[in-house]
Amino acid sequence: MSAGTLLRNRADHARYPAVRSVIIAAWAVPVLIVGQFAMVAVVPVTVVLIGTLRDVRLRSLRPWAGALAAAYAVPLGIWILRPDRAQSLSKDMHPALAGVIVAAGLAVAGVYHLRRRR
Repeated sequence: MSAGTLLRNRADHARYPAVRSVIIAAWAVPVLIVGQFAMVAVVPVTVVLIGTLRDVRLRSLRPWAGALAAAYAVPLGIWILRPDRAQSLSKDMHPALAGVIVAAGLAVAGVYHLRRRR
């Protein structure tokens, strides 16, 4: 194995976990929302948004990640600003908003997998 091949493999390996973490986080968002862990979903939403903004290879996912972040920010903002809020975001979130977040998370993951095949 030449030194160039070794360095190229290291560079590919160093970049791969970032893409993997973004895609795993994109799949985790719908699971957490459906599983009634909406407040915990802030972590994977943040990972998806920051990961797509930082990684050039995920540039095509930026609009989808922005839509996911916006869809999640709406019920979170309503929950934070509401004076008589429920104890958890999951209990306070309207089912239609939860459906939009789930659809946005699935869209991010689906678009990645469809574009990767091309």
